[in-house]
Amino acid sequence: MKSRRVYASLAAIAVAGGSITLAACGSSDSASDGGGSGATNLSGKITIDGSSTVAPLSTAAAEQFNANNPDVNITVGTSGTGGGFEVFCKGETDISDASRGIKDDEVEACKKAGVEYEEIRVASDGITVVTKAGVDVGAVCLTFPQLKKIWSPGSKVNNWSQVGSGFKDLPLTLSGPGSQSGTYDFFNEEVLGEDASGEVIQPRQDYSASEDDNVIVRSVTDGEAGLGYFGFTYFEENTDKVQSFALDNGDGCVEPTTESITSGEYPLSRPLFIYVSKKSLERPEVQAFVKDYVANATQLATDAQFVPAPQSALDESAQKVDAAISAGGTSTSS
Repeated sequence: MKSRRVYASLAAIAVAGGSITLAACGSSDSASDGGGSGATNLSGKITIDGSSTVAPLSTAAAEQFNANNPDVNITVGTSGTGGGFEVFCKGETDISDASRGIKDDEVEACKKAGVEYEEIRVASDGITVVTKAGVDVGAVCLTFPQLKKIWSPGSKVNNWSQVGSGFKDLPLTLSGPGSQSGTYDFFNEEVLGEDASGEVIQPRQDYSASEDDNVIVRSVTDGEAGLGYFGFTYFEENTDKVQSFALDNGDGCVEPTTESITSGEYPLSRPLFIYVSKKSLERPEVQAFVKDYVANATQLATDAQFVPAPQSALDESAQKVDAAISAGGTSTSS
């Protein structure tokens, strides 16, 4: 398993209150151009919050940026995609990490507060369904109907033998993201679908919920044969603790891999985004950071165990950033 790159110029990574603050030793005299914006001797503060899935990638981007721009303080929070949009649409953060696209009600909240933004694709992901490493539940592939049977509201499935023929008599405990998570939203939409009114069906509530994927990993491994789901990067980091299921959405079983997620063959593949405030993007340190983030997105994703976004998507992201900077924050919201 690859380890994340840690830059030697970082002097401190302090974790408190669900956020990571990145700072480095050195004076502004040593800061170099970050991201080709033309700015030097950068200083200031950049506040990021949102998806716990995207947070490690944004943290890696901040570490790389701080290596050349030590006087820019960058804070990365993990309140979940929904929680991130709540503060972002109040104008309290510069960048919102998101593991899904912004919802209509969030668009309206931003609009009412006068917060304009750009949606920037930075990577790909595949929601990975897992159980405890070394446990044989009777199958290595789960179908979407089986997942729906397990997670549907009112479901009383609490033993693997209830899932289907061939599954073993083992207690089935559930863990997953909380309602503020974009992973929660995406999984429910894809697996549970919509009700007659067009609303996404919400899952059963008798499961261990957390916005922190590391907590979900621990919850799964604490059980005898638990079931949970989270982003692919967290699976790759914990292959000594959990094992993944292949998924079948009607076209056969597909395992979550970099290749199947990039191609979209894996049924729970999804794009990952950062949303950047247009007002914040007027500041040189934010311009430089975002340009650096997008320009190095493929290498950052590889180093941080993410699945890179298609190059065409990254090219489009770079063009959107350049256009927003050139417009001076006057273009419309995405």
